[in-house]
Amino acid sequence: MNFIFLGPPGAGKGTLAVDVATEYGIPQISTGDIFRENIKNETELGKKVKSITASGGLVSDDIVIALVEDRIKKDDCKNGFILDGFPRTIPQAEAFEKICPDVKVINFEADNELIIARLSNRRVCKSCGANYNAKFRPPKVEGKCDKCGGELYTRDDDKLEAITHRLEVYREQTEPLIGFYKKLGKITDIESGRDSKEVFVDFKKIFPK
Repeated sequence: MNFIFLGPPGAGKGTLAVDVATEYGIPQISTGDIFRENIKNETELGKKVKSITASGGLVSDDIVIALVEDRIKKDDCKNGFILDGFPRTIPQAEAFEKICPDVKVINFEADNELIIARLSNRRVCKSCGANYNAKFRPPKVEGKCDKCGGELYTRDDDKLEAITHRLEVYREQTEPLIGFYKKLGKITDIESGRDSKEVFVDFKKIFPK
């Protein structure tokens, strides 16, 4: 099964994507990961992305779409995939429809107060990148990673001003995708302002393997 996960930052897309990827045996794909992989492997598209981002520019839709199309053709996607963070705009969604029309879209719904609480309390390990939440899922020892003992910190984009801006950008640019996919009859809403285990149970009922 092919999935697109839609929803504002902090709605729980990433957490569920990890569980679904493991349970269903399909990869979780983010555009950020694709960019980094292509830059690391010095592909032609990777060189273009590196040049654009180094100059502070935004990667154009045609390059993003080409990178995603290339990624979903890889062997690990033969049973499906989860796209997290793509598409971000209507033009990207329209282009992807021509590449892969067989996709199920999940819209993660959570209110702004919960999203802000989740993101502003998120802590990330400097060493291994593990995620915690000071309020909802704290580490065993404050400020220390359970997995490797590394120092936990708050990312700049998890500070209140940045969170507010990220939500505004989402509402303006990405939220219109909900209407786009509703017209195509491809979207399923899921209430994600709950414990992630409950959300996962519901997901498996809606999309049995």
